Amino acid sequence: MDTGYWILDIEMTIEKNISLKPFNTFGIDVLAESFARFNSIEALQQLLIHNSNTLILGGGSNMLFTKNVKGLVLKNEIGGIEILQEDEGHVYVKAGAGENWHGFVQYCIGKNWAGIENLSLIPGNVGASPMQNIGAYGVEIKDVFHELEAFHLQEKKLQKFSNADCAFGYRESIFKRKLKNQFVITSVTYRLSKKPMYNTSYGAIEQELEKMGVQNLSIQAIAQAVINIRSSKLPNPAEVGNAGSFFKNPEIPVEQFEQLKQTFPAIVGYPLDNGNVKVAAGWLIENSGPAAGISWKGFRTGDAGCHPKQALVLVNYGAATGSEIFALSEMILKSVHDKFSILLEREVNII
Repeated sequence: MDTGYWILDIEMTIEKNISLKPFNTFGIDVLAESFARFNSIEALQQLLIHNSNTLILGGGSNMLFTKNVKGLVLKNEIGGIEILQEDEGHVYVKAGAGENWHGFVQYCIGKNWAGIENLSLIPGNVGASPMQNIGAYGVEIKDVFHELEAFHLQEKKLQKFSNADCAFGYRESIFKRKLKNQFVITSVTYRLSKKPMYNTSYGAIEQELEKMGVQNLSIQAIAQAVINIRSSKLPNPAEVGNAGSFFKNPEIPVEQFEQLKQTFPAIVGYPLDNGNVKVAAGWLIENSGPAAGISWKGFRTGDAGCHPKQALVLVNYGAATGSEIFALSEMILKSVHDKFSILLEREVNII
């Protein structure tokens, strides 16, 4: 039986004054004072012996660098995929944190393991998936998460975290709050299904499946539908620098939402179980605008701008600095707050 593969290698080199442009999807050209890659826990341990001031970098898909980075930047390249256990209905798949996320999704789909097909084409690596509790088209990581292993930077030891330990929330986990910058996620184990429960009700998946002429529903078809939709709406980071959605969809009390709806009948919101309403940040941005009669969608100042098809996505058209993109985000925050009295929160980490 093919149980996957695992990579172990403790060779490493520390480089000086390295540009991080190739290592962040915004394509921001800043320098790391020191830079090294690691693809095993042993290599990480060795790199940390004489370096306490460190920044851990995964796929660089959720970061905006606004300045050069002091200290040591460590690129997590721990790879490998293996089956830990399986039963009649599920398979428990462990993946190294440095595995490319979309590549991992495709690997699982190829094995007919269901549960993450709706998360196709999300940029970044496996290690960021629980940290961000990534989600799309009605599915979040917490729905398929089993456990992870993470290395404590100060105590220099490996620790396991269960689903409950991670304190998952909307694009949140304990690693973004209480334990921020304390751990390096080294591997993640997912509980995937051998008997898929298809989730096609969110967004335009059903319409895309119909457009594709799909007669027999499968996880492969759903994944392709998601890929088609994302490709049509979102810029490819390899072509235009971006980090996907720059802002979170805000949650507001239902009373506030109903008041806003009286003034803005077209406002888009989704009721939540906690009594709040999740408001579409993209709609708020598109309908605030930098000035009367001007839309944020397609707005550009220098090489920093908002994508023409989705104002929620900030882009680097080539030579924008992180500070310029951050300044644009500040303008958007102000315009949304001035018009709707809602304060957006950035989903992207600012360095």
